[in-house]
Amino acid sequence: MLLLSVNVGRPQANPWKGIASTGIDKRPVTGPVAVVAPGAKGTGAVGLAGDRVYDVKHHGGNDQAVYAYAREDLDGWEEELGRELPNGVFGENLTTSGVDVNGALIGERWRVGGGVVLEVSCPRIPCVTFEGWLDRPGWLKRFTAAAVPGAYLRVVSAGEISAGDAVEVVGRPEHEVTVALAFRALTAEPELLPRLVVADALPAGDLERIRRRVAGRGPRT
Repeated sequence: MLLLSVNVGRPQANPWKGIASTGIDKRPVTGPVAVVAPGAKGTGAVGLAGDRVYDVKHHGGNDQAVYAYAREDLDGWEEELGRELPNGVFGENLTTSGVDVNGALIGERWRVGGGVVLEVSCPRIPCVTFEGWLDRPGWLKRFTAAAVPGAYLRVVSAGEISAGDAVEVVGRPEHEVTVALAFRALTAEPELLPRLVVADALPAGDLERIRRRVAGRGPRT
């Protein structure tokens, strides 16, 4: 299991959402990149040096510090879409090889390189910027149906990472809530929500809403 590329965003205009810019255009960089816990959501800070988000209400912060997507899944999308999908095109910070990103457990920990430790926190939920960026009508519906969303990760131990670094799973929780299962429950299959309540590494706000929903005290939409 290894890190194929480390991808950092280049600001682009965002005509698809009511904000001026987007950081979805991420491209591979050379050399080591510093990785730190960015702090609370709302500032635009993320885990990789030189990167940031612009929709600060919905993105960034400790629970969405780093976004990983598997090269194997990008290859599958290339075949379906009939177009080249370079590393970073889905807005991912880390493009991996040999890592079962969507089969990873919520709370699973990865060591990347010598000392950086990341913890799987939640799936990526797609938005209109993603559909507009790929310029493919109906993309959100198709991406959701496939349930291969990639994973957001927290920074547990800071350090530096580079393309070519090894990725090692160093801890797995005892539950069976995968990234893919959490995504399905949070999007098209809410009947699966009761299965998520044991995944206490989910973002605290999301977990509270899930528990309220399961108890019948939360909104159904």
